[in-house]
Amino acid sequence: MAQLSVQPYAAEDEAAVLDLAAADRLPGQPPTTAAMLAEALAGRSPVDGGWWAELAPPVTEVIHNESGTVLGVVSYTTRPSDGAGFLLWLHCREEPALAKALVAHALDRLGERPVHAFEFASALTLGLEGLPAHRRPATRQALEDAGFTGRDLWRYMRSPLPIAGLPRASHVTVEECEDPPGKRLELREGEELLAEATIGRPVAGVGVLWWISVAPPTRRRGFGLSLLGSALDLLTGLGAREAILYVDDDTPPGDVERDRTAANSMYDRAGFTEVDRLHSFTCSP
Repeated sequence: MAQLSVQPYAAEDEAAVLDLAAADRLPGQPPTTAAMLAEALAGRSPVDGGWWAELAPPVTEVIHNESGTVLGVVSYTTRPSDGAGFLLWLHCREEPALAKALVAHALDRLGERPVHAFEFASALTLGLEGLPAHRRPATRQALEDAGFTGRDLWRYMRSPLPIAGLPRASHVTVEECEDPPGKRLELREGEELLAEATIGRPVAGVGVLWWISVAPPTRRRGFGLSLLGSALDLLTGLGAREAILYVDDDTPPGDVERDRTAANSMYDRAGFTEVDRLHSFTCSP
């Protein structure tokens, strides 16, 4: 490979970095905008915002060739409370040598400390809390070669809207919520909360179903599926043309409270398809 060099991100790199992010965009994700990039560079995110607030200001650097063409970008930081390092996001068109160089550079700059990679959702995406392991094979391999251990945490799914044939819940109340920003739906019977859901305000036609929960005593009565139908109707009414969701699918064996078997089955039956599995990574010094 030609001679490469790494330099701090500069304003004139914006278009190239946006192109790099666009090359890795997953189905169901809105295009990364300059405003989204600015938030990520500043160390802010509308999702996982509390975790980002614990971090030091991120360092973002680009790797380019002898002619000055930007070929990749990496952003990393530390957490002052415990000294841990974080590789926040990385894009390089999945060129293996570039992914390897960017991971090695971030680790060298972070020094001897535990380092976590793709631990939080950045402002560049709509809630991707992890690395899409199958669609980002070069980045995954670079992390593993550098000593990182991956954890398969999330199932990322999508569906076009509207979805026909789903039941709808009656007597649903809807109110605004701010974390994450969107709307909260509640299905009640008198004073008893039967089920609840949270959706995000659509971004570029993409709506997020952040959460559905059914109270344990009322499970297996169809409340989850009917609330899903109502939530997707609301997203459609807000302008969403497709919906995405994330299932925290890392439940330890025997953990009945966190078991997601029923949720996975419900989303599959409703017509959602899996796009990828989201992995986070950790490397010990």
